[in-house]
Amino acid sequence: MYEKIAVAGATGRTGRHAVDILRGRGHDVVAMSRSTGVDLVSGAGLAEALGGVGCVIDLASTPSPELQAATDYFTAATRNLHEFGERAGVRRLVVASIIGNDRFTAGYNMAKQVHEQEALAGPVPARVMRAAQFHEFVELLVRWGTRGDVSHVQNMRMQPVSARTVAEAAIELAFAPDGDAGEPFPEIAGPREERLADLARTLVARRGPSLRIEEASDPDDPDRELFENGALLPSPHAVLAGPTFEDWLASQAADAPQPV
Repeated sequence: MYEKIAVAGATGRTGRHAVDILRGRGHDVVAMSRSTGVDLVSGAGLAEALGGVGCVIDLASTPSPELQAATDYFTAATRNLHEFGERAGVRRLVVASIIGNDRFTAGYNMAKQVHEQEALAGPVPARVMRAAQFHEFVELLVRWGTRGDVSHVQNMRMQPVSARTVAEAAIELAFAPDGDAGEPFPEIAGPREERLADLARTLVARRGPSLRIEEASDPDDPDRELFENGALLPSPHAVLAGPTFEDWLASQAADAPQPV
């Protein structure tokens, strides 16, 4: 179907899995990241990278959770993917987004609304897949909330999924026949609903540090009730796929323990 497939954000949490899966299946993959000489925001290296590419899977992100910084990043990066992609003859753009982002009014989730809009407005035919929060994010959120021997994590209901499972779903969407995209925004989520605080306690118990987890709620966050009341949970049409968070943690056992 495609002579070459490009993965944007190829060294990130999800992108590295997509590259690994695609190459394992024998595809010719162009891994796009700053470390490979491609800057999505400035457009540097994009023309060369997209030569002969039929499909781009956009799994790139920004480390900033701030609305303006994230919006600026996604706007510039997506417009460049469309501009350079159209010139190169790219026939499909697949973008990973977040379940429930269209309900939010602030922060990274709102920036993902802009990301989706930019993807669907450009000249390259685009498909958007919405994913639940990654298993991999739990440790990051615990670190961000740690002060001394206590970590305060957000009061949040979620249905987490592994980054590799999201990569597999994005690849499936990339190869879905024209006119067979399914729901307007297909969703991928984990097998069951969880609370972030419970996942954090499971992580800490497995990793071993002496750290107490406390659930917190920010009264100044305009989207606080959305996090607490399940806005991030998948819709009935979502595809649910393992592993569970516990099984995913167990699969990491071969790796050296990482301090939280």
